[in-house]
Amino acid sequence: MQDIVSASVRKVFEAKVFAKMRPILLPQGQFFGKIPRKNTLVRDTMGLPVVLGRLGSLEVRLATTRKEIRRAQRLRFKVFYSEMSATPDSTTRLIRRDKDAFDRVCDHLLVIDHEFVGGPLRRKKPKVVGTYRLLRQETADVNFGFYTSSEFDVDSLIARHPGQRFLELGRSCVLPEYRTKKTVELLWQGIWAYVLHHRVDVMFGCASLEGTSPDSMRQELSFMHHFAPPEEAWQASALPRRYVSMNCMAKEGVDARRALVSLPPLIKAYLRLGARIGDGAVIDHQFGTTDVLIILRVADIDPKYINYYGTDAKRFAA
Repeated sequence: MQDIVSASVRKVFEAKVFAKMRPILLPQGQFFGKIPRKNTLVRDTMGLPVVLGRLGSLEVRLATTRKEIRRAQRLRFKVFYSEMSATPDSTTRLIRRDKDAFDRVCDHLLVIDHEFVGGPLRRKKPKVVGTYRLLRQETADVNFGFYTSSEFDVDSLIARHPGQRFLELGRSCVLPEYRTKKTVELLWQGIWAYVLHHRVDVMFGCASLEGTSPDSMRQELSFMHHFAPPEEAWQASALPRRYVSMNCMAKEGVDARRALVSLPPLIKAYLRLGARIGDGAVIDHQFGTTDVLIILRVADIDPKYINYYGTDAKRFAA
């Protein structure tokens, strides 16, 4: 009888353990499950080098362990919640990390400073100072879609271009003291190497203006609406239930130079690269932002940037 009871208990225990370790499906043989050791490898880079570039003490790389992903989440918390005006729920406030379900299936690009001096002993130790979250279409298709789909109708955009490979960019942030040309160049070095390796055709994602009052950003929204729309075949709109018009002013009333200068640096960078802006904005009350849709076809990237980073992404290669 004791053996029967023990066997029953063991089966229940194993069922619970395996339920917790249930894997998330990823394409091309990748695997991600509940792994107890935070330094265990959880990302297969699929032939792409882990380290994608170096510039001085800074390095851009892909996160490959749970520990590295958690460090990216802590950085996001510092920027979005401590510095900016995002409102944390009780769990986020407790763990002090910006975390959601998409983190488990995305790739995470990190910029690390190997010369950072900190801690009570003032020792040098690597510090994550910048991050980007990357989600390829084939991964989104076998999991739970794109994060951007909760705000914009990107599904119809993708359906209209079945031969194109899409990549979602998101959760971009950099510590204030590292918002320099070097850090930005390394982030784009990493993205460009990733795009080339995975033969991506189109990048897209949400970009934010701080604040939730469209009336206070009429110039900026109107500028993007009138001066940066995509051609019709590449248009995508905010979801009807969340749609906020960006057509706040007539085109002739927009001070284009002033509006461009006042846009957030990330949106300006996208526009310089050749990005277009979708139709309509979305208010994100949790993060305290007004979001717009960025659509950047690789074919539309300004050639001077491709020449700068290299057609083989070797500009800052490690």
